[in-house]
Amino acid sequence: MHSIQRVGLALVFGCAALVTDTALAAPEAIVKELMTKPLPEYPDKEALMISVDYPPGAVDPVHRHDAHAFVYVLEGTIVMQLRGGKAVTLKPGDTFYEGPDDIHTVGRNASNTKPAKFIVLLLKDKGKPVLTPVK
Repeated sequence: MHSIQRVGLALVFGCAALVTDTALAAPEAIVKELMTKPLPEYPDKEALMISVDYPPGAVDPVHRHDAHAFVYVLEGTIVMQLRGGKAVTLKPGDTFYEGPDDIHTVGRNASNTKPAKFIVLLLKDKGKPVLTPVK
């Protein structure tokens, strides 16, 4: 298991990204890799499970995952939105899905005073980056 590190999502996954002044001022997400498993029944695919801790006021940059991403909220309240869709507010026990072609335009902690935490299961191509910044 990897140690928890306080870094921006763009850096966690080895990507460089241009971020707005708003994103620079916002607290950064704390991402922890929980498990990676090859999927032998699906050649060249793998499952990656991560936990994401949003400090109060945390905001993600606009990005895509090029993966099937399944989100499960553990604590706090988060806001998610995909390009072309409506923003949804999620609380503990709620789920969210992002497809490989979706652009994640909003990902943030709904609270400026309380933390939030969620788990993400990604089904992706082996060796592909988990997160790709989108301008």
